[in-house]
Amino acid sequence: MPASVIKSTVDTKSPAAQKNHRRIVDLLTQLKNEEEQICVGGGPKAVDSQHKKGRLTGRERVKKLVDPGSQFFELGIYAAYEMYEEWGGAPGAGVITGLARVCGRTCMLIVNDATVKAGAFFPMTAKKVIRAQNIAIENRIPTIYLVDSAGIFLPLQEDVFPDTDDFGRVFRNNAVMSAMGVPQIAAIMGMCVAGGAYLPVMCDHILMTEGSGLFLAGPALVQAAIGQKTSAEELGGAKMHSQISGTVDFREPDDESCIARIRSLVDKMGAPNTAPFSHTKSRDPLYPGEEIYSIFTADPGKQYDMRDIIARIVDASEFDEYRAESGVTLLCGYARIGGWAVGIVANQKKHVQTFARGSDQKRIEFGGVIYTESAEKAARFTLDCNQNRIPLIFLHDVNGFMVGKDAEWSGIIRAGAKMVNAVANSVVPKITVICGGSFGAGHYAMCGKAYDPRFVFAWPTARYAVMSGDAAATTLAEIKLKQLEREGKKVDEKQKKEVYESIRSTYEHQTDPRYAAARLWVDAIIDPAHTRDALIWALEAAALNSEIREFKTGVLQT
Repeated sequence: MPASVIKSTVDTKSPAAQKNHRRIVDLLTQLKNEEEQICVGGGPKAVDSQHKKGRLTGRERVKKLVDPGSQFFELGIYAAYEMYEEWGGAPGAGVITGLARVCGRTCMLIVNDATVKAGAFFPMTAKKVIRAQNIAIENRIPTIYLVDSAGIFLPLQEDVFPDTDDFGRVFRNNAVMSAMGVPQIAAIMGMCVAGGAYLPVMCDHILMTEGSGLFLAGPALVQAAIGQKTSAEELGGAKMHSQISGTVDFREPDDESCIARIRSLVDKMGAPNTAPFSHTKSRDPLYPGEEIYSIFTADPGKQYDMRDIIARIVDASEFDEYRAESGVTLLCGYARIGGWAVGIVANQKKHVQTFARGSDQKRIEFGGVIYTESAEKAARFTLDCNQNRIPLIFLHDVNGFMVGKDAEWSGIIRAGAKMVNAVANSVVPKITVICGGSFGAGHYAMCGKAYDPRFVFAWPTARYAVMSGDAAATTLAEIKLKQLEREGKKVDEKQKKEVYESIRSTYEHQTDPRYAAARLWVDAIIDPAHTRDALIWALEAAALNSEIREFKTGVLQT
């Protein structure tokens, strides 16, 4: 094999590998069942109600809109998961978002699910729409809105209406996207009322189906406000807006014809500017992606070689490793994914024997920990990728930065600051995949959500928090027990264990990737075997934006 090809010799039949495989398959089965339930939306009765109005459901519309035989890459399906239960829940936050091929073009779809509270906007609904818009803005993705919403969910209006990441930001983004030349098509396929009426009208093309309504105030509110009696059709129906107000560009008889018109409009869009990133013909990895199930372990006491994971993601399993013998707990290197050139920064989970900095003394460096040399290597590699216009992929399984006297004397804070600076100021697309742990400052240095990755994906095995569950539970339990002692309460060993387990259970629940996905900290929980597919979607989307601003880092710690 050429030197750049990863030679993977993993025994996928070993007992340990089989145990890893079963665990991930069990997690994926659970996720699939939950996702199927989310896709039901408001339930069979709500679906029947939509059909009785002569309308398709949001998911039925998506299926008809995307190219036949192509995949809809859904984002944010877990939004609002286990939230708003006092209101009956809001599966998927009542809106469907994701990337799709429409007439061969990559598009962002934002589709109200009217089976969930009539498509009303909960706080997370607004945030999910805004996240989809922000992805479209960053990557210059043409965006299609299928509107069918009753507007703001009034009992929670104070959390939907006023802030910078609330409902009003949606329309601000409409205006910004239009000014940037990002194509937007909006189809009113049901109700579109109050402030929500601005969304379609601020898009480039407006379509409306018969029986739909577009008005700032519905008939009942108009009568209450000014005493005027009018029907919904006369006030804001498709015919009125087509013939009298001149607001809509296309009046369509039903959902099917409206979707056909949208596809016709997309078909005539001009081609995007040429991508500034290197791209060649895609080549499959040498090893099947499903073997990742057997290789990866989330057990903190077990090790695995991240190179074996990379070998099952990158084209032809080729990986030009950068400074392979230095800073060994972070792997850096160049590869291609789907033909796109990428730079990969990945946590290595194997313990490695090396030499202490500046001496001939041997030491063990623990996998998943970022040492001074690792941080400096990653910072230098990040600078290089920006210099050469190479998108960056971050694969997380990080415990954090090394601590202790030796680490402090070696300048770990300075090196970490250098890495964080390089990642924060990086101007090439950054895509993050949280495979295992993503804890503490290590999460930031590896391009966590606060560092503007274009996309954030998580495996079902991901854990996302300040520190691991065991460490946090121990710390929090000690604080709680000391508090009880100060109150004069005696706590026996059984009670101590109960306090610890209670805290640990709560904390572990909050580190679950579904908890993160519910709050849109991650864009999608993906099957590890399909990591390559997700990254190709993300890279193709990122390539639609041909603009790269000047790269500057300011003052770097040296």
